[in-house]
Amino acid sequence: MKSLSLYLSKVFYVLESNRRELVLLLAAFMSASILEAFGIGLIGPFISIAFDPDIVRQHLISKSLIVDGLGLQTDSEIILAVTVFVIAIFCIKSLAYFLCKLYIYRFSYSRKVELETRLVHTYLNIPYLFHLRRNSASLIKNIVFESNQFTTNCLIPLLEIVANLVVLITLLALLAKTNFTLLAFSLAVLLPIFLIFNKLSKRVRKWGKVKSEAHQAILRVINHGLGGIKETKIIGCQDYFETELRESARQLAKASVFVQAFQLLPRISIEATLIIFLIVLVAFVQIFLVDSVEQFSSILGIFAIASLRMAPIASQTLNAVIRMRASSHALDMLYLDLHEIDGYNLTSKRDSQGTSSLNKQAFPPNRYSISFKDLTFAYPNISEPAIRNVSLSFQKGESIAFVGKSGAGKTTLVDLLLGLITPDSGDICIDGVSIYQDLRKWQDLVGYIPQAIFLTDETIEQNIAFGVPEGEIDQDRLQMAIQAAQLEELVMDLPNGVRTQVGERGVRLSGGQRQRIGIARALYHQRQILVLDEATSALDSETEKLVSNAINSLAGSKTLIIIAHRISTIESCDRIYMLEKGELKRSGTYAEIFMSKA
Repeated sequence: MKSLSLYLSKVFYVLESNRRELVLLLAAFMSASILEAFGIGLIGPFISIAFDPDIVRQHLISKSLIVDGLGLQTDSEIILAVTVFVIAIFCIKSLAYFLCKLYIYRFSYSRKVELETRLVHTYLNIPYLFHLRRNSASLIKNIVFESNQFTTNCLIPLLEIVANLVVLITLLALLAKTNFTLLAFSLAVLLPIFLIFNKLSKRVRKWGKVKSEAHQAILRVINHGLGGIKETKIIGCQDYFETELRESARQLAKASVFVQAFQLLPRISIEATLIIFLIVLVAFVQIFLVDSVEQFSSILGIFAIASLRMAPIASQTLNAVIRMRASSHALDMLYLDLHEIDGYNLTSKRDSQGTSSLNKQAFPPNRYSISFKDLTFAYPNISEPAIRNVSLSFQKGESIAFVGKSGAGKTTLVDLLLGLITPDSGDICIDGVSIYQDLRKWQDLVGYIPQAIFLTDETIEQNIAFGVPEGEIDQDRLQMAIQAAQLEELVMDLPNGVRTQVGERGVRLSGGQRQRIGIARALYHQRQILVLDEATSALDSETEKLVSNAINSLAGSKTLIIIAHRISTIESCDRIYMLEKGELKRSGTYAEIFMSKA
């Protein structure tokens, strides 16, 4: 009972469903169950009336409704009327059952859409640190695979169990009223089957976990193999990825076979047991209770029809339990992720509740200064700070550079500036106002140009206006960005201009062209502060010069923050900051840092 309560609490936490819809579902189940029991309950009277129509005339209510009300006199007319009535009830019952199932599926798949949207929203808005320790394959698996597992093998089976239990309870009440002794014998025969399956189905959870982990492994192998297709082909490690995928696929197939096969057993065993029981019962009545055959005919009719209806319901219920146990790992993965995400403050731990000072001024102002004040930051579970007591300032339109060896803290400092992570102590201010008072407004000022520009498999136009629907792209702003990033010659040489497809990750473009698209992207979105994170380090000297020219042409009009290994790329910077083990060691002009003997 405790495990069931915990399971349901996780389901409702993941579901975040409207309780009113759940009440309507329950009402629909109750209505369909009442019709189910009423229809089956008519079988006994119908059989009796078919053999002896005088029964209708002997009861006051049936006589007034059928004989007097409808004006029926002959036996044939009475039997025909009762037949039509019973058929109509069964048709209505079947329609109600279909609509009930349809409601379950519509409700469940609507929740699936909400869950997928919720996961995408939370993964996109979760603090950046979350993504530093999570593999993208696990996130994709949760959105695509686990959400589907939750819907098809957890939510739908759970609702089907509720619906089936309501029908079963109603039918059992009907059978108990018909003949309690016979019902008790039937349940005694079926009870061992339920107990055996309940014990065996606990193993299904392990198979479900294997399936989930195998799916994640397959996604990871595909991402690695196809994501680095150039390296894969050049190194010649195709066999490695094929072997890795084959092994994960075999584990997935093996677990799937066990789960699918196990789901067949309830229906086979329950139907066979009930049919054997009824056959033995009929033979027993015929051999030992010959004088009571007519008395048992209507009772056996009800039990036969009820058994035919209850057998699939019972097997579906057991099957649903198996599916829920198999999907319990998927439920755990979704619950743990959503629970952890809800533990974060998705905006910023520095966000204020009052009116932002940034909103009270023209933003960005014509002139502004940005200052880092005693910034200190340490990554979780790492004792040594990546950045320690860093203080500096620069003005609008200046070009500054951060240099230092790998691990010096350059990228961490830039991530702090971008607002992706927040300092453990210290602050970043614009004109004396903390950026954390309105982090979104601050980030709307900043453009980021990394070493490897992320390009979608769409057109140049869509990649420059990244995140803007195609029909809403501002063509004037697009042309200005292309011109400023020195992409005009490239666009003119392409057969379809800005509507040329760049291929997945921009494979149809050179490295320099991709970098300039990254610059154009920041300019299209009208970013005032451009952060270039090793933006030219992967380029050859000639291409680097072209990109550097595009960058240098922005000096003065944009604030440039450059991380670089190559000293040649920062010669024209107004100020250079040298970092070492997270601390600011030196600062000055290019000549002061690299030309002096100090």
